[in-house]
Amino acid sequence: MAAVAETNPLFELLRDIETRSRNNAMGLPQQVEIRQSWSGIGFRIGEVRLVAPFGEVSEVLSLPVLTKVPSARPWVLGLANVRGTLLPILDLGMFVEGCKTSVGSRTRFMIVNQKGVMAGVVVDEVFGLRHFYEEEHTDMFPQVSQQLMDYLDGAYQQKEIYWGIFSMLRLCQDPHFAEVASRA
Repeated sequence: MAAVAETNPLFELLRDIETRSRNNAMGLPQQVEIRQSWSGIGFRIGEVRLVAPFGEVSEVLSLPVLTKVPSARPWVLGLANVRGTLLPILDLGMFVEGCKTSVGSRTRFMIVNQKGVMAGVVVDEVFGLRHFYEEEHTDMFPQVSQQLMDYLDGAYQQKEIYWGIFSMLRLCQDPHFAEVASRA
């Protein structure tokens, strides 16, 4: 009976299909090294590149029409109606570095909502989502003011560029950030 099966054209066809399948079959998937990564929203204040943890920024928008707030601190740019919610719009560069953000085509504001504080912070430019590998993490961050350093949780270095990890949570918890009324 085995001799009959080996001469059967159907059996030969199945053997041919099996042979071609084995010859054309892909090998096992190659082992790929999995690297831990961290993501955040990249932005710029002056020449300093920063990145906020992904969960600490809820939205990035172009500057809206602002209503000035009388007797406010210099970093308070005004109030804006963002989809029915009145938001204070604050100049982050002016608050942490004392340098007014010059409004241009790349200027954006990021909405932060941390621990009951909801505000829009204006920055010079937003680079969007940035990804970093764990081995790029560093505690060094050259040439920044001490006031800015108070909001940093280390940095990432990609080639020659340092990205400070800016804590929006720490910013919102800072009592000075909530003091928007000017002292006369």
